[in-house]
Amino acid sequence: MRHPPSRPPNPNAPKPSLSVIIPCYNEVNTVKDVVMRVLDEAIVDELIIVDDGSTDGSRDVLRQLEAKRDSRVSVHYHERNRGKGAALVSGFELATSEVIIIQDADFEYDPREYALLLKPIQEGLATVVYGSRFLGGPRKAMNFWNMVANKGLTLLTNILFNAILSDMETCYKCFRREIVQGMKIKARGFEFEPEFTAKVLRQGIRIVEVPISYYGREYDEGKKIKWTDAPIAAWTLLRYRLFK
Repeated sequence: MRHPPSRPPNPNAPKPSLSVIIPCYNEVNTVKDVVMRVLDEAIVDELIIVDDGSTDGSRDVLRQLEAKRDSRVSVHYHERNRGKGAALVSGFELATSEVIIIQDADFEYDPREYALLLKPIQEGLATVVYGSRFLGGPRKAMNFWNMVANKGLTLLTNILFNAILSDMETCYKCFRREIVQGMKIKARGFEFEPEFTAKVLRQGIRIVEVPISYYGREYDEGKKIKWTDAPIAAWTLLRYRLFK
């Protein structure tokens, strides 16, 4: 089993290289500004955008970004929509940096907080860090039932895997690239979050959480995850706990 390091933090450790992966599906109104915000962060060495079969004009925006020829940016296209998990798997296969951060193509999460996520890894205290929306950071009031689903799934995770997470479903997952090298991720949709978490915890890796801000959007603003994804996530957790 892999356990967290017991040595004290090393504040003078060199910064590991950082890849940011953005899965994008029909985010024409936000993806350009999100990309610009990511590139404003000097600690980002590589930005990989995977368009998952968008049909709303997002691809035109991404081609314009490609035309600017920023050496840090690469864009890859799925010919049809395959799901967030599939887009992330494509991104993981392309990433070359030491550490990966997942970023959604909307404004719910703030790239200015990458340094908070990276710090425990840089200092040798963790190999996997989650940004938690429930540890006291500023946040826009969430939809009540979304919060219930999030906390219920996190509680189930903690029961099944003897953990004390506060936000399993967070988008902001930061981890050393070797964590996903050789990890066979079967999820094609939003069940990526519980599958990845289950497989990390089954290895005996303790996840470190840091507080982040969160500005959730409404369904009429393009929010895609639905209540029907909750039972799928619950079954995913049970499956990876009970079966190899």
